[in-house]
Amino acid sequence: MKELICIVCPKGCCLHVDESNDYAVTGNGCARGAMYGRTELTNPTRVVTSTVCVSGAELPRCPVKTNRAIPKEKVFKVMECIASVRAQAPITVGQILVKDICHTGADLVATRATSDFSSRV
Repeated sequence: MKELICIVCPKGCCLHVDESNDYAVTGNGCARGAMYGRTELTNPTRVVTSTVCVSGAELPRCPVKTNRAIPKEKVFKVMECIASVRAQAPITVGQILVKDICHTGADLVATRATSDFSSRV
């Protein structure tokens, strides 16, 4: 039996996942928690968030994320790829900066437009 804290919502249910009983989940407050518990033990995934270097913008970095969850074991490889990305302003929200990053099926997208940087200073 594995114990996990559910991260699907702010409630943070304490899940108990029974690996010997087809990954049956108890302690969840909703169906999404049960799905999270099973997935976390059978095929864990994560959405990766970071920043990339930007030329021609007021601020030197732009926040990015993968547009879907990727296998947890590929997170470090994806982060290596993100570290090498050099984008050119202007950038729009949702703009794909790297398509199918590290062959995960996920795209790396911008989460802020470069034109928004000047309003934050």
